[in-house]
Amino acid sequence: MSLYRDEALILRTQKLGEADRIITMLTREHGRVRGVAKGVRRTMSKFGARLEPGSHVDIQLHKGRTFDTITQVEAINNYGETLTEDYQRWTIASAILETAERFTLNEHEPSLQQFLLVIGALRSLSNNEHEPSLILDAFLLRSLSVGGYAPSLSQCSRCEKPGPHRYFSLVGGGSVCMDCRPSASATATPEALALMQALLSGDWDFAQNSELRHRREASGLVTAYLQWHLERGLRSLPMVERA
Repeated sequence: MSLYRDEALILRTQKLGEADRIITMLTREHGRVRGVAKGVRRTMSKFGARLEPGSHVDIQLHKGRTFDTITQVEAINNYGETLTEDYQRWTIASAILETAERFTLNEHEPSLQQFLLVIGALRSLSNNEHEPSLILDAFLLRSLSVGGYAPSLSQCSRCEKPGPHRYFSLVGGGSVCMDCRPSASATATPEALALMQALLSGDWDFAQNSELRHRREASGLVTAYLQWHLERGLRSLPMVERA
């Protein structure tokens, strides 16, 4: 039997047949994996509660042709159980999980940086370390960076002229100067761009001291930029409750 074991974060579940579920997970060493949990929807299932979205688990699987089969699960930390108690934090967690799945398109392709980003974001949400919307925007910006789509924030993305610049372009790769700006560029305040840079670099003192209006502006820019590069919207983002 071809068995393997890994650390995983459960991203999504789907019903299969009368009692089974397809579990989509992001693993530390094997990237995104889809596994079948047999009989998990029965009331006597031994590990059904450990395979809910947001659960951090140690998992063993048997390789299959279409789906791998889950044979053993040990709980490490059930972030989902904690976060479901608060609507805002749970909708943000849902957006984080969906984003992680969208940025790991190829199954079994290792994506350690993305795995660590998701774990860190959910841990921060669970522990109330920072304002939830800031955690989401930081995660989205860092996921874009890991995927090779980090927006330019301190200089023009086209001519590299030092900023801050007044315009922000989805097509142009972020901040752009007056001479390089494409049509339909958005205007951006220096404060919003500075906040995005702080979230990308992990300067939480700066982020926590930012004004609400600049947070809202930065969130709008981050969301638009993310959805442009994903080529379609995230189902969970419209449900996110922003402060």
